[in-house]
Amino acid sequence: MSLIALQFESLLSQVEKPSRYLGTEVNHIRKEGPDFFRVGLAFPDMYEIGASHFGLQILYDILNRDPAIAAERIYVPAPDMATALRQAGLPLMTLETRTPLAELDILGFSLLYELNYTGVLEILNLAGLPFYNHERSESHPLIIAGGPCVCNPEPMAPFFDAMLMGDGEEQLPDLCRMVREWKKQGASRRELLKKLASLDGVYVPGFFTPSWDEAGIQHLTPEEGTSPFVRKALLPSLESAAVPLRPVLPFTNPIHDRLRLEIARGCTRGCRFCQAGMLYRPVRERSVERLVQIAEVALAGTGYDEMSLLSLSTGDYGCLAELMEGLMDRYAGEQRAISLPSIRAGRLTPNLMQQIQKVRKTGFTIAPEAGSQRLRDVINKNLTEEEIVTTVRDAISLGWNQIKLYFMVGLPTEQEEDLRAIVDLADKLRRFRTPQGKWGQITVSVGTFIPKPHAPFQWAGMISLEESMEKFRFLRGALKMPGVQFKWQDPKTSRLEALFSRGDRRMAPLLVRAWKKGCVLDGWTDYFREDLWKEAIFEEGLDVDFYVCRQRPLEEPLPWDVMDIRVSKDFLKAEWQKAFREELTPDCREGNCAGCGICDFDTIEPRLFSESRLEKKEPPSQPQHFRSLRVAFEKTGPARFFGHLEMIQIFLKALRMAHVSLKFSTGFNPKPEIRFEDTLPLGMASFCESFTLSVGAEVSASGFADAVNACLPQGLRITHCREARPGEKDAQVSAYEVRSMAPFEPERLSAFESAGEWMLEKTGKKGKTLFLDVRKFVQEMRLLDANTLFLRLASWEERTLRPSQILMAVFGMDAEAVRALDIAKVHTGEGIERGAFCEKS
Repeated sequence: MSLIALQFESLLSQVEKPSRYLGTEVNHIRKEGPDFFRVGLAFPDMYEIGASHFGLQILYDILNRDPAIAAERIYVPAPDMATALRQAGLPLMTLETRTPLAELDILGFSLLYELNYTGVLEILNLAGLPFYNHERSESHPLIIAGGPCVCNPEPMAPFFDAMLMGDGEEQLPDLCRMVREWKKQGASRRELLKKLASLDGVYVPGFFTPSWDEAGIQHLTPEEGTSPFVRKALLPSLESAAVPLRPVLPFTNPIHDRLRLEIARGCTRGCRFCQAGMLYRPVRERSVERLVQIAEVALAGTGYDEMSLLSLSTGDYGCLAELMEGLMDRYAGEQRAISLPSIRAGRLTPNLMQQIQKVRKTGFTIAPEAGSQRLRDVINKNLTEEEIVTTVRDAISLGWNQIKLYFMVGLPTEQEEDLRAIVDLADKLRRFRTPQGKWGQITVSVGTFIPKPHAPFQWAGMISLEESMEKFRFLRGALKMPGVQFKWQDPKTSRLEALFSRGDRRMAPLLVRAWKKGCVLDGWTDYFREDLWKEAIFEEGLDVDFYVCRQRPLEEPLPWDVMDIRVSKDFLKAEWQKAFREELTPDCREGNCAGCGICDFDTIEPRLFSESRLEKKEPPSQPQHFRSLRVAFEKTGPARFFGHLEMIQIFLKALRMAHVSLKFSTGFNPKPEIRFEDTLPLGMASFCESFTLSVGAEVSASGFADAVNACLPQGLRITHCREARPGEKDAQVSAYEVRSMAPFEPERLSAFESAGEWMLEKTGKKGKTLFLDVRKFVQEMRLLDANTLFLRLASWEERTLRPSQILMAVFGMDAEAVRALDIAKVHTGEGIERGAFCEKS
């Protein structure tokens, strides 16, 4: 390991969630050596968000299939780690090989959310890279961006050498090959960018010069020989497209801790506010047979207990019932559940609901978007109140007692009666009862409409901050009724999102100024600083309303006109005009072509599946008899930074990957029957922890460790397994070895040994102060050498103390000094020692 990597490792004990930075996850790909072409895949948000991003997983898998390419991951460090890096003078590095970002060949960012933009600057700064493309030299990595936000590249254009719009499965590997060839030839970066600009979907900002007219409207002038438009890259079919069959298993409880099956891409429902519905056209489905094949391999390679059927409009998938039934036949007996994202009311039939609840009732969310039928017609939702009511009634009758409804305020033509209709609909739905007379809760979640680029409503203005708050206040008051919870998205963040969604290149200096003031991780409520953004906007002299609230004439040039998403602007204009006539446009999957312009009906057209050839499969037999196993394991190296709940999930995934049949609890949400001993503090190594597990009677203790260890991350290892004994209890005595850089003071140890009592003040439950005699807990404490202490602790009156508490009390150490110690659990008094069960146990 390099010196810089060792210095980084030393920071892990100083931060709140060190597992964010380990890079040792199951299924990660590490390619060591100087000969690889290194590509950094950066997500401008923290690990918990970025590690769940499916698009990044796809690109990571595709690039690493090339034996010459090493694709590695980067996320925005949490503020505590960012501070530690700056104080230590260390650059931000990749997770896999601890490569400083400035040494990469390509650094690519995924832009999914406008409030992540300052995260790009944070990563660049921590890497020691200049922000603006014109400030970087030939020696710097090529810095690129992709993702849906690139559909309006202008706010971020000055920071990137190239920006990629569209499906990246073929586009990014082609770009990497061109960059590798360029590096061999030793040509100029300008020559490289000229070649890259010839690829579909590649926008080179340096080839377009912005100017502003008297009205403040941006115009882009392409360099001579450069096309004035960049056409979206498009993957014609998903059926044979690459899928990550062994995706990286994230640590730190990611927001989506489940297997994600992309059943389709694209949507032609035509909601007039929906940017994604235009960007991802046409609809391309995967067959049921292919999806079941993917699930079989991916579940075996990940150990997930839940699958999410991923699509913009999951309910519109042509063979949804057959797919659900096929997956449940295979996996319900293993307690693997299926979850659906927000699904269209009217598409979620009782049959589908019954399939979902075979294991457990996952979330239930529908998005009417608008309360009244009139306004739903304006936005082309093609959804009736009867469909909403029927769907919710069916769900309640099948046992769901929590339903979430999503609405927007500020949609074009919205009136007071449209808001009242939200209240009336919630009131109607909350009155439904199950056959037993029970009911739970309706959650009404409301956000402010943001007019996004390339959607028919792109010409609309956003309502003001004051109008949003007035509407939220009305809804909050009107929805104060039993069984209804009201949630709303802060319109301040929505307004900032709209500014960067609809802005031009004048946004770049604003981003730099706001970042310098301390704005980063703006999508997190805990970190969003409205006051600093106000200061930055004022100092830049920007008129936010000009970009956000102004309805734009149809003939006005738009900053994002340079990006051709293959949906014609004439079609968007026609939909904008039809909205005010409250005229619907049917889904082209169910009728005639809507004329959006995306299809050439040669290579580009809808790819749909209306029937399945999946063979009926009998559910696999499940064990009827069980036994209990006592499992010893050690947690060393990077694994000592796992939190307890995190470690449990790691073990459960590994057990499923190793095909260990588990015994589950009964009830609404079955859980595996597994019990760990007393948990250790974060950062403490252990050679002798254990857990008890109920498994199928056919599972043998012999070979158990080898099978499961093959599925565990570095540092976590099962050392022994035997059958548990009836009535066996957890150990009450534990021993530790404590190593310190500085010698321990023997005088303090002598004073402790000779004292009759040694009182420790401790804050108990509910803030109550307790005084405990440390000597009651310490069975043995002695020096093995000047820098190594042996400590044996026991519980007393059902209380326990941590080694850190003992050391602080006896040696007068503060919390920072204790964190610098190397503490390892090495023995339990009645159980295991350095991972092996003692004979007496």
